[in-house]
Amino acid sequence: MASLTPKEKIALITRNLQEVLGEDIITDVIEKQNRPLKIYWGTATTGRPHCGYFVPMTKLAHFLRAGCEVTILLADLHAFLDNMKAPIELVQHRARYYEFLVKSVLKSIGVSIDKLRFVFGSSYQKSESYIMDIFRLSSIVTEHDAKKAGAEVVKQVESPLLSGLIYPLMQALDEEHLGVDAQFGGVDQRKIFTLAIENLPSLGYKTRAHLMNPMVPGLAGGKMSASDPNSKIDLLDSAADVEKKLKKAVCAPKEVDGNGVIAFVEYVLIPISELSSEDGKGKFVVVKDGEEIIYETIEKLKEDYIADIIGPKELKVATTLALNKLLDPIREEYANSEEFKEIEKLAYPPPPAPEKKKKEKKIGTGYVAKKKGETSASAAAPTEAVENLKIDESK
Repeated sequence: MASLTPKEKIALITRNLQEVLGEDIITDVIEKQNRPLKIYWGTATTGRPHCGYFVPMTKLAHFLRAGCEVTILLADLHAFLDNMKAPIELVQHRARYYEFLVKSVLKSIGVSIDKLRFVFGSSYQKSESYIMDIFRLSSIVTEHDAKKAGAEVVKQVESPLLSGLIYPLMQALDEEHLGVDAQFGGVDQRKIFTLAIENLPSLGYKTRAHLMNPMVPGLAGGKMSASDPNSKIDLLDSAADVEKKLKKAVCAPKEVDGNGVIAFVEYVLIPISELSSEDGKGKFVVVKDGEEIIYETIEKLKEDYIADIIGPKELKVATTLALNKLLDPIREEYANSEEFKEIEKLAYPPPPAPEKKKKEKKIGTGYVAKKKGETSASAAAPTEAVENLKIDESK
């Protein structure tokens, strides 16, 4: 591939993003300092990674093509701090599982992982200098601001734990301790990014740029979430499960806003097809009445969907085929790797079988069974005798 000019690198780095804070920092590094942009993306290793991870993976591919030095933070301690979504005994196993899957996803979309740096959060977040920085930052950030920063990232509960306030402080400090120029994440992390911009200079640290992906709607509408099985497709789901989940996906005819299937085509399938094409153009194929309709832009696909030229059925079938093609190499790598399978068992052990409760015998109900041929009056006689006996004893 031909080398890119500084302006082409910046355009590739910022492509398809919803928002960029501090683009002048990116410009300064690439154009004036004439060096690679150092950027990191972090993920808390909690639930099983889902197909929404293709969105940041596509951007990581863009960063690498633009000559960036990319660090992937496997935030195991963050996972524990987020309302204990991942027990401390499991976080490191889950971090290793994430490492396996992230590498597999990147390879499945044709991205070389040779230049990627993988870092476990616990490898440096327990150091003396890092802990001291947490104390220093906590002395200038209010409880209100820390809670506000993590509102869209940390799980919200009625009685929040203090760990949820530490979480955003650590994410801000990671920028300094990983030695980067920019942090990349979803737009849901904007408040944490703002906290970093406003407070790191008070510790004597420089301000970083922040790049934000849009949030892709889940299949059931709303945010795609690892905790909601109906909203997402896991990266190791079978082809049959992918088909079943997409059939159930919310995909109203002629409606594109909030349509999780169209959003997946827009932010995953077309951008990934651009990575492997020689001319840099994406392609998404829909079959209608036995004929192929090739879409190179999401705008044209949306236009045809609104006009009812293609409907939910054709869109879902095409998405199923394209997604299973992406997932096939990931499933194959998992099937052929005993280490991969073993770490999955350690990371997500099956829940213990529920204990069988012994059937309790009901004693002393007062019911007396009727004997064969016995009338209702005679059956009641023993009870009456007992009652008479109680009267006699009380005298």
